Amino acid sequence: MQRYRKKEPLAFRMMPQTLDEFIGQEHIVGQGKLLNRMIKADTISSIILYGPPGTGKTSLARIIANTTKTVFRQLNAVTAGVKDIKAIVEETSNEFLNPSGRCVLFIDEIHRFNKSQQDALLPYVENGLIVLIGATTENPFFEVNKALISRSTVFMLKPLTDENIISIIKQAIEDKERGYGKLKVDISDDALKLLAALSSGDARVALNAIELAVLTSETDSDGYYIIDTKVVEECVQKKAVRFDKSSEAHYDNISALIKSMRGSDPDAALFYLGRALYAGETPEFLIRRIMICAAEDVGMANPNALTVAVSAAQAIERIGMPEARILLAQAAVMVATSPKSNSCYKGIDSVLADVENKNTGEVPMHLRNAPAKGMAELGYGNGYLYAHDFPGNIVDQEYLPDVMKGTIYYEPTQNGYELRIHDWILSRRDKDK
Repeated sequence: MQRYRKKEPLAFRMMPQTLDEFIGQEHIVGQGKLLNRMIKADTISSIILYGPPGTGKTSLARIIANTTKTVFRQLNAVTAGVKDIKAIVEETSNEFLNPSGRCVLFIDEIHRFNKSQQDALLPYVENGLIVLIGATTENPFFEVNKALISRSTVFMLKPLTDENIISIIKQAIEDKERGYGKLKVDISDDALKLLAALSSGDARVALNAIELAVLTSETDSDGYYIIDTKVVEECVQKKAVRFDKSSEAHYDNISALIKSMRGSDPDAALFYLGRALYAGETPEFLIRRIMICAAEDVGMANPNALTVAVSAAQAIERIGMPEARILLAQAAVMVATSPKSNSCYKGIDSVLADVENKNTGEVPMHLRNAPAKGMAELGYGNGYLYAHDFPGNIVDQEYLPDVMKGTIYYEPTQNGYELRIHDWILSRRDKDK
C-alpha cells in the first residue's frame, strides 16, 4: 500500500484505493452495477461523473487509475488547456511509449473547460485514443459539450448518507497507515451523528473536521484525543450547504420553494426559504419569486396575497437582513396557505397566443378615443355607453372586436374569493346569451 506523507490532508490520504474501500454510491458501484463491472473488468469507456463535492468523483477516478492497465493521465480544467491535451495526445500516439495506443484521461472540474477546449478533446474521444473520465459538480447536460456527452455515459453521484459519513469517519480513525489508527482518538456517538449531519453528505467536510479536531486538541491524562459535540461544532463552524447562487442546486431549491407554496405546504415553503437564506441567497431575489407565485398561483382566489408580498418587498428594502427573514416567512406562508387560482395567468397567456396567431380585429369604434377635432365625425367614440350612467354601474355593450366576439379568456375557479367572482361572472355571461 502506498505510504503518504504527513503533510497531505487526511481527506487526500483516506481516498479509497479499491472498490472494496469505497463507501456509498451503491446505485452505480454496488455489486453488479454497470460502473462496478466496467472497473473490475478493466473495460472502462468514456464517462462523466456528476455530483456534489465530496461524494466520491475523484476517488472513483483514482480507483480506476489503480486498477486499469491502460495509461492513466490527469488534468485539472482550472489550470490545463489545449496545449496540455495535445501533449497527452502526442504521448499516447507514440507507439514506443504507449504500445496500446490508448489513454485514460481524467479531467477534474471539466465544466471549467471552455467550448474550444472541450472541442479539442472530441476527435480523440471519438476515435478511442482517449478514454475520458470527466468530473463535475455542475449539470453536464448544461455545461459539457453535447458531442462529448453523447459519447459518454453519465453517472450521477448523490450526497452521501449520514451512515456513509459515519463509516468514512470511523475508517479514518481506525486506519493505521493513512489515518489516525496509531493515535488514541475517542469520538462519541453523538459527535459522530452531529458531524455527519453538519457535513451535508460531503465526506471531505467530515474528514477535514476530524483532522482539525486532532491537530488542535490536547490529549487527556490517558493520551486520548476526546472529540465531543462541542469540538465538532468548533471545527465545522457552519454547516456545509450543497448549493451556491450560481449552481444547479440553487435553481432546484428555488423550484422546490415555489412548488411548495403552489402545493399549499407552508412547512416545506419555510424549509426551502430557510435553506436559501442560509446559503446566502439575497432577500430581494426570494421576495421576487414569492410575488410572482402570489400572482401566478394564488391570483384572484386571494388578491390580498400579492398585497402582502409587495408590502414585504417594500419593507425588505428599508429593513434588510436579518429581520427581512421574518417578512419573507410571512409572505411565503401567506402564499402557501392561500386558496389557489391560476385563472389570470392562463387568461393572459391565451390572449397573447391569440394575438400572435390570429387575426384579432380592430378596437370597436365606440371604444376608441377621440382626442382630436374631427375624429368624432369619423365615428371615433360614437355610441359609447358610460357605465356609471346605468343602474349598478354596469352597462351591456360589446367590448371585444367583432371577430373575437364571445371569446372567453377569464374562467374563474370556485376557490376562495374567486367563488364570488365565479358566481357573478356566470350570471353576467348567462344574461348576455
